[in-house]
Amino acid sequence: MNKARKTLLEKLFAEHGQALVRFVVRIVRNTDDAEDIAQHAYLRLQKLSDEKELENPRAYLYQIANNLAVDQLRRGKLHMEYINQQLPAEEETLPGDDQADHQSPERVLAARQQLQSIYDAMDSLPLKCRQAFLLHRTRGLSYSEIAQEMNTSVSSVEKYILQALKVCRRRVDMN
Repeated sequence: MNKARKTLLEKLFAEHGQALVRFVVRIVRNTDDAEDIAQHAYLRLQKLSDEKELENPRAYLYQIANNLAVDQLRRGKLHMEYINQQLPAEEETLPGDDQADHQSPERVLAARQQLQSIYDAMDSLPLKCRQAFLLHRTRGLSYSEIAQEMNTSVSSVEKYILQALKVCRRRVDMN
């Protein structure tokens, strides 16, 4: 990258860094994700500005950030829709129902078999997939926190967790 391009990006970052993050926070409602998106926007702008002269780099930067934020929201929505489709409908019990207070031996055995299926599924997962899934489910970390801890992108974390959910679901359905 030549010095003029570097100066342009440094100037944009100095003048609009925090404003860009605030702009993205209004879209994604999460500061960590907004900071990641802003960083990716600068990287994309850098790649584009290496190839051609930009007429209005600030406007282009904000447009890139907006597109990245909308893409992330769309991926999150698709992910939640998939999870909701995969979750079995909860059985409804009436408040006075005796079965709500105790479980039959058959039901306990079925639950143990399902749990063992999930353990087996977890053992069969690739390391990064299992790590992302466990960080999310056991430690309650957000996707951006997991991405930071695993030194990977948020989209990779989404893919790892989605893969883990699919494998677990398949194993449980097989039994």
